[in-house]
Amino acid sequence: MESLKEKLARKIEEHRPRTKRLLSDFGDVVIDQVTVSQVIGGMRGIKSLVTDISYLDPEEGIRFRGFTLPEVFKKLPKPKGKEAPYVEGLFYLLLTGDIPTEEEVADVIDEFRKRRILPRYVYEVIDAFPCCSHPMPIFSAAIMTMQRESFFSKKYQVGLNKQDYWDPTYEDTLNLLAKLPEIGAYIYTKLYREGQKRIQSNPNLDFGSNFAHMMGKADPYDDVSRMHFLIHSDHESGNVSAHTGHLVASSLSDIYYSISAMINGLAGPLHGLANQEVLRWLQNLMDMMGGEVPTEDEMKQYVWQTLNSGQVIPGFGHAVLRKTDPRYSLQRDFSLKYLKDDNLFKYVDMLYKVVPPILVEQGKAKNPWPNVDAQSGVIQWYYGVTEYDFYTVLFGIGRAIGISANIIWDRALGYPLERPKSVTTSMLEEMVQKATGQKF
Repeated sequence: MESLKEKLARKIEEHRPRTKRLLSDFGDVVIDQVTVSQVIGGMRGIKSLVTDISYLDPEEGIRFRGFTLPEVFKKLPKPKGKEAPYVEGLFYLLLTGDIPTEEEVADVIDEFRKRRILPRYVYEVIDAFPCCSHPMPIFSAAIMTMQRESFFSKKYQVGLNKQDYWDPTYEDTLNLLAKLPEIGAYIYTKLYREGQKRIQSNPNLDFGSNFAHMMGKADPYDDVSRMHFLIHSDHESGNVSAHTGHLVASSLSDIYYSISAMINGLAGPLHGLANQEVLRWLQNLMDMMGGEVPTEDEMKQYVWQTLNSGQVIPGFGHAVLRKTDPRYSLQRDFSLKYLKDDNLFKYVDMLYKVVPPILVEQGKAKNPWPNVDAQSGVIQWYYGVTEYDFYTVLFGIGRAIGISANIIWDRALGYPLERPKSVTTSMLEEMVQKATGQKF
């Protein structure tokens, strides 16, 4: 059996000629146009990045290596008796494009197991933060602290062929990913258990099960963890966290610098905090209703009041998708099985039924359907992870998997330093005047 690294090396050699031919033979082919609104509006929609790891299909949602999310959950190997696939199996798929066998997943699990031990100084860095700190700067700092372990940095300093940049990046990636469950769980213990009741890692468990174990959560929270990490693992290259990871890595910063920077981008309220806003909005609604589940008419009235006041319904709509987010659907199916009697989920269930028709009637939303954030925080809350600020750490653990896989391939294909060109407002005005004849 080929190891993951051996298969990846073969796949890289097979892929390199494709990228080389595109550059050498078709480098001048125009594939997109740029408008003023895109330049000023955050480069939204400009086709200027390459990733073979994932693609956001407007109709089918995120695809991992060409597979839809339902296909990924169906095809990837799962622990016996469980519903969510191994995280290690997803990592194999993201790197190679192949659905792994049980034996191949076991090999990756073993690789993670051998690399999971966290250096003592990382615990000390986490412990040094004040008790009231937000978990995301602690998470970022813990990752950054381990930069001293970087194989890529050491190899680069003594001389490394460009064709081999991916190899030590692969080693750094496995070393980092294997430690993220321990880092996340220890941060949770420090902040929300006052540093007490730390649960040691269990080397006999897979990525998701071990995280649930260290969080002190009984089954099926292991499936919750696997599902959460899988559905948040990657989302093309243009969102803030993914793009930040790519951008920093393009300077040949190692994986520790890149993933720490990714975490910092994810911490922004316009990116990684949406599930908190959904949960806060739902709980405010529950307080207004005295904890009682409203009728559909009462819920419709509240939704209209929210919209008429100029606010949005958090958790609904998406910049790209034009149907219900498959990541939401997977969580909804899980919730219908395990949370159906929970009052908070009953609110989510009713919103799923009443909000889309109202948004369609209002006529402003391009996509009236729920997205991943409409459900994810509710599930964490149900299983006792009630600290809003920690949800972004959970998001970050998952997102690191996809971004790391992307960075390995960036190095393998020799993608250059990223350097877009800027223009001034005056230059834009001159361009518009030349194109339209209108003066400013």
